[in-house]
Amino acid sequence: MTMKARVTTDATGNITVLMEGGMDYENIVPLRQELAGLTGQYPSAQITLDLTSLKFVGSSGIGIFVDTIKSLNDRRDQIRLSNVSSEFFKVFKLYNFNAMEVLINEFDSDETEVSNYFGQKGRTFQN
Repeated sequence: MTMKARVTTDATGNITVLMEGGMDYENIVPLRQELAGLTGQYPSAQITLDLTSLKFVGSSGIGIFVDTIKSLNDRRDQIRLSNVSSEFFKVFKLYNFNAMEVLINEFDSDETEVSNYFGQKGRTFQN
């Protein structure tokens, strides 16, 4: 199965890699090299691997993927994951990888329109 990776950069210089398709041994090695290059070229950028469209991870690919994230984060702690499915969390556990440590928390701030409207109220309704 093939894997595609679309790389985008936001206005602050942070990089998102949207991974699509399947990850196996054949395509994880080029990804590892690309990530090593990105961390070297952009040492202050946060690099987020978006796993939304990743449908398959082969056993030979996941070990290298986990090792890549661990080794790159040992140096700079700049690789993050987002949109990790529960199936991938289970696989990561098999490789003694705590994906929660590198998971992007999309709800870090409570800056939603609803919380701004209701959060500013002095009194709330209770039953």
